[in-house]
Amino acid sequence: MSCLHKRLKKNKSEEEAFLEKARRIAHENGKRLGLEGDADLQFLLVGGELIKIRSSSWKRNRFFKLQEDCKTLWYESHKTFRKNQTFSIDDIESVRKGRQSEGLNKHTDPSVEEMCFSIIFKGSKKNLDLMAANGTEAKQWVSGLDKIIHNMRNLSRQQKSEHWIINCMRKADKNADNKMTLKELKHFLRQVNVEVDDTYAAEIFKKCDTSNSGSLEGEEIKHFYDLLTHREEIDVIYGNYAQTEGQMSSKDLLNFLLTEQREKVSMEDALKLIEKYEVDGTAKQSERMSKDGFLMYLHREAGSIFNPAHKQVYQDMRQPLNHYYISSSHNTYLMEDQLKGPSSTEAYIKALMKSCRCVELDCWDGANGEPVIYHGYTLTSKVLFRDVIKAINDYAFKTSDYPVILSLENHCSVDQQKLMAHHLISILGEALLTKPVGNTMPSDFPSPEGLKGKFLIKGKRLNKLDAALNNNNNSTIEEDTVSEEDEAADCKENGRKSKSKKSKIKLAKALSDIVVYCKSVHFSGFEHAKDCQVFYEMSSFKESKAFNLAVNSGTAYIHHNIDKLSRIYPAGSRTDSSNYNPVPMWNVGCQIVALNFQTPSKEMHINQGRFLQNGLSGYVLKPEFQRSLSSRFNPNTGPWLKRKTFHVMVISAQQLPKVNKDKDKHKSIVDPLVRVEIYGVPADNASKETHYIDNNGFNPMWNEKFQFNIHVAELALLRFVVEDYDTTSQNDLIGQYCLPLSSVQNGYRHVPLLTKRGDVICSAGLFVHLMLVDAQ
Repeated sequence: MSCLHKRLKKNKSEEEAFLEKARRIAHENGKRLGLEGDADLQFLLVGGELIKIRSSSWKRNRFFKLQEDCKTLWYESHKTFRKNQTFSIDDIESVRKGRQSEGLNKHTDPSVEEMCFSIIFKGSKKNLDLMAANGTEAKQWVSGLDKIIHNMRNLSRQQKSEHWIINCMRKADKNADNKMTLKELKHFLRQVNVEVDDTYAAEIFKKCDTSNSGSLEGEEIKHFYDLLTHREEIDVIYGNYAQTEGQMSSKDLLNFLLTEQREKVSMEDALKLIEKYEVDGTAKQSERMSKDGFLMYLHREAGSIFNPAHKQVYQDMRQPLNHYYISSSHNTYLMEDQLKGPSSTEAYIKALMKSCRCVELDCWDGANGEPVIYHGYTLTSKVLFRDVIKAINDYAFKTSDYPVILSLENHCSVDQQKLMAHHLISILGEALLTKPVGNTMPSDFPSPEGLKGKFLIKGKRLNKLDAALNNNNNSTIEEDTVSEEDEAADCKENGRKSKSKKSKIKLAKALSDIVVYCKSVHFSGFEHAKDCQVFYEMSSFKESKAFNLAVNSGTAYIHHNIDKLSRIYPAGSRTDSSNYNPVPMWNVGCQIVALNFQTPSKEMHINQGRFLQNGLSGYVLKPEFQRSLSSRFNPNTGPWLKRKTFHVMVISAQQLPKVNKDKDKHKSIVDPLVRVEIYGVPADNASKETHYIDNNGFNPMWNEKFQFNIHVAELALLRFVVEDYDTTSQNDLIGQYCLPLSSVQNGYRHVPLLTKRGDVICSAGLFVHLMLVDAQ
């Protein structure tokens, strides 16, 4: 819908009618979002002037306004070919009040803190830094946007779908007369990604045009909507179990839950579902579930593929730290590639907000005595170490309370190392762990629970931990020489520097002293590590070395990781910030499997799937056979203890988005296919796909069955990939979703879909039937 401020002039009565209609539409959409009459929403709908800030010299007044669909923000642009611009609320990751972005921190004075806010977008789109006329208005903008974002994310898939379809209908209603002609109906169908021939479109139109007026309005449009959104597959399932006067009694529902969904539930649970999801008051009173209530149940978290019990922290968090997989980032400071891309505090914020619990800091001498972070021997930009630590301190525990490891790659002179230690101690304060928990010499790692809200430093240390505790820590020595970090040596090798791989660096005692549980040491073999290394001495492995060890010494690697930490990092040759497959590393119990978070890729989808469970805490407890010294498990050879058979039926999809790769793609309707992938031990890796369906992204149906033999369900991940089939080029990704097989719910389930960058596609999804059973 075009903005009120940019439209053709109308006479007074037309103007009043137009404004009244806009108010009514905004009211309806506000009501759908649960914000009827909300003062902050009304404030956004009226809009106002804000100052857009790009630099210290580029600050421009711009008018911003929420459109009547309550999901699009409009603002004026002074660009020649773009007189106004819009973006969807769906594209916003978060709204930050105050000078909390790199740009505002740099280009505004602290005195305007209360007037500033930033809109942070998903993906790689630049932040929008704004300043209101006063603190009250800034607060209203932030509060209003936060409410809409929160309420939109909490809509059920059915509500999101309805919201989306109704707004598509409004866009198709070109002359805004609340009627739909045959031409407008065809335009609408193309918008919702379904191709129908003219005869079929005319047939639907005729069926709904009961008044024979040549256009649909009121109840006729509702009839058309019902026909369009009718789910034949749901009718069949519901019909099989609705044995009580055409409806599901509580007994029928219980039968469905036990037989199809394989849930351990009672009659009490069935009644609770009716109470929670039934939309018809009479049916609810009779303790029955109508078809609408059944659809509502299937669309909510109870009917989702992902077990809702795993949305919270449900695992034992009191095991030693090394008994967990830890969500970890490599070269966290980079926004793009490893050669010339920008370094930014924003990259740390994005990683931490995704529950990343181990971030990397490549530290180098900077100007004016201040250490900086950037990718050495390259043209990547530099960011102050101090600013990065401030950003980490501000955002580390917003998504997860569990400990954050700061992995230091130290290339600094002793003086700047001392300043690094000063910044870490002064900025992180008591949250920085500077001595062992309990002040006694530990024999094992503390638990994530015992380290909640704490920062751990990973780096080189001048001496053993017991020397410090026994007061043998010679305080007169301010520095000494240690071997360089393995990754730093690799970095030099890739930078064509003619230095020995075993080169030495000088280490400041002040920086050494704050390394407690994560002392970096060179790996010289599993036997050497077992005989000579204490538990807190950990090694970093380049991906190629780690893969080789995983293949040839799987059981030894698992045993090494039972009492020590291992960090894996991508090869230096990955200058495009691509990623390696993390699964073989998890299969041998490696904890800190560091990936380039800035690169959307299949590997990052798998990483997101691995850490989806356990309350998005960034910590996942390893299976028991990776934590017990008596284990003989080898991911390559077994033994296989509990083999499973996994049955998957891909039934249908709903409201798949168009693939906007180029103009032709934008106009075309997708030809979707679904691929089902399993990642785990080598024997479990498998992929099977459906046929493609011509010209239907709205409600394609496959009804295809697949079977997978699963040897180690505890390590397996399930990934769905939906693609637009192309005969002449590579298929385009439409959406994907990955989760641990241990978090999958059996039965008829809806599967949400995510973009390549891992963001939810609001109204799109798959409908599947799943059954994981013991192998015969």
